[in-house]
Parts: sequence; C-alpha cells; structure tokens
Amino acid sequence: MKKTVAAFLGAICMLGSVWSTAEQLPADGVPIDQLFELKVDKAGGLAFDGKLLWVTDRVALKLRGLDPRSGEEKKILEAPGPWPTGLAFDGKLLWVADRQRERLFGVDTARRLVVREIESPPTPLGLAFDGTHLWVADGKKIHQVTSEDGTTIVSFHAPAWDGVGRRTEQLGLAFHEGYLWISDRHRDMIYRVHPERGEVVDLFPSAGPLPAGLAVVKGRLLIADVDFRRVDGVRINALPRITKRNPRSEVAVFRRRIANRGPGVLREAHVYMAIPSSGPGQALAGEPRFSPKPTGIVTDKWGQRFAHFAARDLQPQQQLDVTMTVKATLFDIRHHVDPRRVATLRDIPPKIRKQYLVDGAKFAIKHPSIKKHLKAALGDERRPYWMVRRIARYIQDRMHYELAGGWNIAPTVIDRGSGSCSEYTFVFIAMCRAAGIPARYVGALVIRGDDASTDEVFHRWPEVYYPGYGWVPTDAQAGDKPAPEHQGAAFGSLPNRFIITTIGGGGSEYIRWGYNSFAHWICEGRCAVDDGHLNDWYPAGREPPQP
Repeated sequence: MKKTVAAFLGAICMLGSVWSTAEQLPADGVPIDQLFELKVDKAGGLAFDGKLLWVTDRVALKLRGLDPRSGEEKKILEAPGPWPTGLAFDGKLLWVADRQRERLFGVDTARRLVVREIESPPTPLGLAFDGTHLWVADGKKIHQVTSEDGTTIVSFHAPAWDGVGRRTEQLGLAFHEGYLWISDRHRDMIYRVHPERGEVVDLFPSAGPLPAGLAVVKGRLLIADVDFRRVDGVRINALPRITKRNPRSEVAVFRRRIANRGPGVLREAHVYMAIPSSGPGQALAGEPRFSPKPTGIVTDKWGQRFAHFAARDLQPQQQLDVTMTVKATLFDIRHHVDPRRVATLRDIPPKIRKQYLVDGAKFAIKHPSIKKHLKAALGDERRPYWMVRRIARYIQDRMHYELAGGWNIAPTVIDRGSGSCSEYTFVFIAMCRAAGIPARYVGALVIRGDDASTDEVFHRWPEVYYPGYGWVPTDAQAGDKPAPEHQGAAFGSLPNRFIITTIGGGGSEYIRWGYNSFAHWICEGRCAVDDGHLNDWYPAGREPPQP
C-alpha cells in the first residue's frame, strides 16, 4: 500500500508547487497539500523565523533559508556542527541540534554567527521552542530543556517508544497553540502531543514514507519528507472530523447453534442476532442475509435491531442453526478530536444525557467504590476530553486483562483489578456516567489474523459522547500498552478488522447484557443443551455458497 501511495504522489509531484496546490492524499484521508520540492539531500529539521523557512542539509553541512511559499533558496549558512538535525527559532536565535557533538547551537542568522552553545540530551534529533523553553527529541524520549544551559525540566516517552527499545526516530518537532507536533520517520506518522502529560491526542500518517522536520507557518503544519525531497502542508484547524483509510473487503458468516442432547424436549428455543448497519468504519453491501428466514425483526430500547429466530418442540438430537452473512468493506478510521474544541458538559443534548447517563445493574454508578475511584481519577479536572483520558489512565494503571468467564459488576471489577473486555467496558462506562459523561458500548465480530480466520472470542469497547463531536470510540483495554502511540490510538481510532454488530447502553430486553447474539430456551424435563457461536471470515468473493 505504501509503495502504491508513494508512486502516486511521486508522479503528481511534478505538477507544480504553490500554497494553493490541491490535496494529494486519497479521498477520506487527512488532507495533505503538496507545496514545493525540497532540493536538499537528507533534510532534517525545519524552523520558521517569521520570514524564512530554515532546513538542515546534513550532506552539505548547510542551513538553508527558503521562501516558505515557493521553496526558493534565499539564504545559506554553514552548519555549526558535523551532523545537524533539529531546528527551532526562539524569536531571536535559530537553534541547531547536532547529533554527533550532542550540543545545541544558537545562531544569529543576520550576523551569521554562533552566539550560544549548550549541552543537549544524548542523540538530539528534533528541536522546537514553546515560547519559553526548548524541546529536544532523542528517539526514545522528548525533553523540555532550558535555553540557558540545557537543564532538563521534564521528559516523557516519544510517541512510538514502548520503553523497551522499539526503533523510532523523531526528526520533526514543532510547537503550536499549546501542543507539540512530532514526526516519526520510522513509523511514517505525525502526532499531536500534550506537552505536560506526553499523551498523544491525535495522529495521522504522513504523505511520504520518511517525514522529517516540522514547522508551523500561518496555521499550516509543514512537513519535510526525506524520501520525496518535498515539503507538504496540513491545515491544523481544518482536520476532518473522521478520516478512513485502507479499505478491506470481507465476508463474515456468523453462526449460532442450539442443540438438544436430550432426554427432554425443548418446548421453545429463541435466538436474537444483532443486525449490523453501515457506519464510519464499515460499508455494508446491502442488508445481511439470514438462514433460516427470521421469525421477525425487533428493536430494543437502545435502538438496536435484532433478527429473532424461534423453534418449538426440538426433540433430542434436533437443533436450531442460525446463520447471518454480512458483506462489508472495512476501514481504518480516526476521529480527529481537538481537546480545546470539545464543549462543556452543559452542552450535552438533553436526549443524550437522559438516555446515556442512567445507571444499570452492571454499572452501579452510585456504589461507594465507584465514587471513590472516580474522585481519585479526576482530581479537579472538569474538561470532558481530559476527564475521559484520566478515567482511562486510572483504569489502565489499576487493571490487567484477564478472560476468566462471567461478567461482574463495575465496582467488583475495579476493586479486583482484572477483567475481560466487557468488564473493562462496564467499569469505564460506570465511571464516565458517574462523572456526567454519556457513554455506551459497541460489540463486534473480529478478524483475528488472516482474512480467513475464525473468531469465537469477539470484542466489546466503550464510546463516549463529546459535546461538539458526537460519539467517539474509547477503548481503555486495547489502549493499555506502554507506547503513547497505542494509548492515543485507542481514543478515536479503530482498525479495519471489526464489523460492529451491536450498539447499546446497558441491559437489553432481547440480549440482556450481551452483544452479537443471545439465545435462551424452555425445556420440558431434563435437557442437556449445547449452545455455541462463532464467526468465520472469508475474503470477498470467497464466501461459502448459501444453504
């Protein structure tokens, strides 16, 4: 996929280079504009001094000042060290990080003089200035340092570093409107990071395969790409609410079987199968097909539709087999949520508040344990986005995944410190609702491995309602990983390996607290009943024949 996109972008890069260049990413991706060619071999950092866009040229050991609109070279300086990497402008000096000498140099570009030299954290790569202090990326961590003598103020993990040794390289750092922007050329990703917490609040793929320096010019994030030798631009405040990529065509065949092993008779057997619909991450090719024909279609109090199947008088060794076939194109999706633009709790629509702040048997939001943990999680935080992040972080710090069978209520689970995906979901929803944040769950069939895999575990995760944005997936259990990238991706991203079947806010009159499907029966006498369900995946065009 990457080579295809690279070839496409490489072909169109000869069409011209002006600020108004048309968007070049495929439809539904983050709009990234091709701006101008970069005539620099092994470009590194970028920095804008109000007039010129500066870029490091590692091979020629130069600092090149470019016209930020056309890329035309206007000024050239000698690099102050043998391996220039990051650049930052503090309003007076152009700061240059040197990887080999592990120093930061302050350059007076007007006089062409190096007037400052301070120590840097080891292996400095990206460099940025936040209005008071410098920021340095070293491939594993991001450091805030003083420009007086390089004293480290705060450090946190780089977005893709897991604390063990996963290879990363951040050549691009920029600071804009309270956030750090970070590029990782090994991950081909751009991250928006909270500078106090180190939390990734947004991320998206770069246009080219090797993003390096970053700089912000008039609200546009400029990205230097080493491989394409080009500068691209992203309008920071015009990111789409939702983007989708990497279409994947699949067929899901979901089966549920109730088999009577006797010796009694099943006087009634019922199966309720959730009916999926199209959404941001899934485009269904028509309505699902069922076999046999459903007895009827019903809708629960949460608005979820179900196909109802009923059988009567199942004798020993007889069974009820139900199959749902779904053809869909699945996408990687990302909700681009700017925490500053999430409205307050007072702005939540009354209908949403009424429906998704209610208590439920699995939530027990008034339980003393939930109140205690919520107070510890939130402190004095009252901004909805950061309330959600704090709740998730608190759960992740105190729980680990364990599939042990059964679904306990939220207070029991959080006190115990372990749970399944459903139990993580119950805890998260309970704490969010107790805080006044609407929350619900979705359940899905999951591709587990290749395109012809079988799923018998399935998955459930929460969604929260952000006023001003709507429903956004928030999977605290899936995000319970050391790398900030994975944690941030769990807040708004879904990979193209799910078909969401069920949307609910609690107990349903048809499937109770389950998802995907539910079965129950009435037996006369003594009955042994086998009840099983699984989902088989097939690449599009390879599904089995209809019965």
